[in-house]
Amino acid sequence: MREAVRRDLAEAAVKIEFEAPLSKYTSLRVGGPATALASPRNLDELAALLEICLRHGLETRVLGAGFNTLVLDAGFDGVLIVMRHFRGLEASGTTLRAEAGTSHSQITKFCIEHGLAGLEFGAGIPGTVGGWVAMNAGIGAREIKDVVLEVEWLAIDGSRGCAPRAELDFGYRHFRLPVAGAVITAARFHTEARASAEIRAEVDRLLDQRSGSQPLDQPSCGSVFKNPEGAFAGELIDSANLKGTRVGGAEISTLHANFIVNRGGATARDVIELIDLARDAVQRIHGVCLETEVQIVGREA
Repeated sequence: MREAVRRDLAEAAVKIEFEAPLSKYTSLRVGGPATALASPRNLDELAALLEICLRHGLETRVLGAGFNTLVLDAGFDGVLIVMRHFRGLEASGTTLRAEAGTSHSQITKFCIEHGLAGLEFGAGIPGTVGGWVAMNAGIGAREIKDVVLEVEWLAIDGSRGCAPRAELDFGYRHFRLPVAGAVITAARFHTEARASAEIRAEVDRLLDQRSGSQPLDQPSCGSVFKNPEGAFAGELIDSANLKGTRVGGAEISTLHANFIVNRGGATARDVIELIDLARDAVQRIHGVCLETEVQIVGREA
């Protein structure tokens, strides 16, 4: 990165960390450095940051809580934007507004306290609201698209927008804003009034279910592959007897075959080798080509 660009970024009213080790910011705990990692505290700072990036032609990417993300070992050439300061959460009647950096645990606690039902399916799904929307996160028959009312964003030219559900493009683990390159800043969700005890019981049930079937106590990136139509990626990988397979410090989980965990000292290259191994085995045995759900970011070493 040119010195003039570094100076502009450093002088902006945004916290900037240069050559930030992304293994500290991702749930899998692997990955090289980002040229710059920015943590804007509000919309004005985010707009100023995007203006600098646009002016200098810098690649930008938003990083929420670092789940569903695999950063390659050579790192990311550009500016990673962390939305951790965008954590506002409020309710107006049964409409819940959450800023992009709001965590699943925040929302779960808030909904229980205020008797707002409908978002229980998100209990235990890691990450933040921005990532939930960007990936149309969900389980089985219920996804974010089923509860979202509208999404707010900030475009790279500094303009702000908001679109209702009818104007939003959702698909399976897919979402696209009406404005290319815009950053999700908040979303509003539909909920229903219900007794707090009922909401807590459903949340507890889902958390128990996940803790018994997913390696939540080990560093992972969440589900590695999307489920192909009519099947489950984990079952297909399991049928190839790949549970427990290791490359370096990375392992296909013995608990759930669609999770790759960091057993200590794993590199992104280790994880990529396991991804390729699982994809090739499923293609050979079942004739199914698995598509990655995890977002692969950066460049090879």
